[in-house]
Amino acid sequence: MRLRLDISYDGTHFRGWARQPGLRTVQGTLEDALARILGGDPRLVVAGRTDAGVHASGQVAHLDLDDHQMARLPRRRREGDEDDAVAALAGRVRGVLGAYPDVTVHRTTLAPAGFDARFSAVWRRYTYRVADANSGYDPLERLRTTTVKAPLDVEAMHIAAQRLIGLHDFAAYCKAREEATTIRTLLEYDWRRGDDGILVANVRADAFCHSMVRALVGACVAVGEGRLDVEDVVRIRDDGRRTPDTKVLAARGLVLAQVGYPADDLLASRAEQTRNRRDADDIGA
Repeated sequence: MRLRLDISYDGTHFRGWARQPGLRTVQGTLEDALARILGGDPRLVVAGRTDAGVHASGQVAHLDLDDHQMARLPRRRREGDEDDAVAALAGRVRGVLGAYPDVTVHRTTLAPAGFDARFSAVWRRYTYRVADANSGYDPLERLRTTTVKAPLDVEAMHIAAQRLIGLHDFAAYCKAREEATTIRTLLEYDWRRGDDGILVANVRADAFCHSMVRALVGACVAVGEGRLDVEDVVRIRDDGRRTPDTKVLAARGLVLAQVGYPADDLLASRAEQTRNRRDADDIGA
């Protein structure tokens, strides 16, 4: 039995998603909670393995259960109602995590045939929040907002972001990983200033390479400060080399907001297609 889990977390006090010996991680915390309920050695497969300090409001994972674990699912309200037992698991996990945890499971559902949280995904969406001199600093938002002391030109940032959309080699905006491609399709990238004055970036792509979102955000912030022109962000991308002119901004402002999947009948073929590519990872965007 394969389950889908919909998850959110405040990444401030986690050392990223992936389980690491001796470190507190999102995966480790959730798997420990699941083990208390289901027994065995549950292992989650996730859509995007976020870095230390990165948050998520729309993370997705899957979990495969053996017969013993299936038998330990919460008691069914109606005999033989498998979906009911699966749905109740989310509440049991929340109970184990306790009051006011920094990670939660919103829903547990029976995964459709062929579903793979990582390989079936067709896109990921991130948001990034920046406070500038115009919006001011709000201490209540400090754990999910990066602060820039200068006033930022959001219109110039938006224009620069729009120029980066499309299928390109984003090596200049990624931390290189050996033998991994940096070619990505950037589907959406835009900036707006919210009602609270905070600048919010919306970034959606088929997948992201390491630190790509935070580097793209850093480039547009440099435009907003007047340190770079709009055309500079395109030139840097096309040069294909990392430059100190664009900084990788702090993890605190980044949120994995949504993961997109195809129709159920296309899940298996999408997963197979993605597994055959060496660039399937979406790590630390």
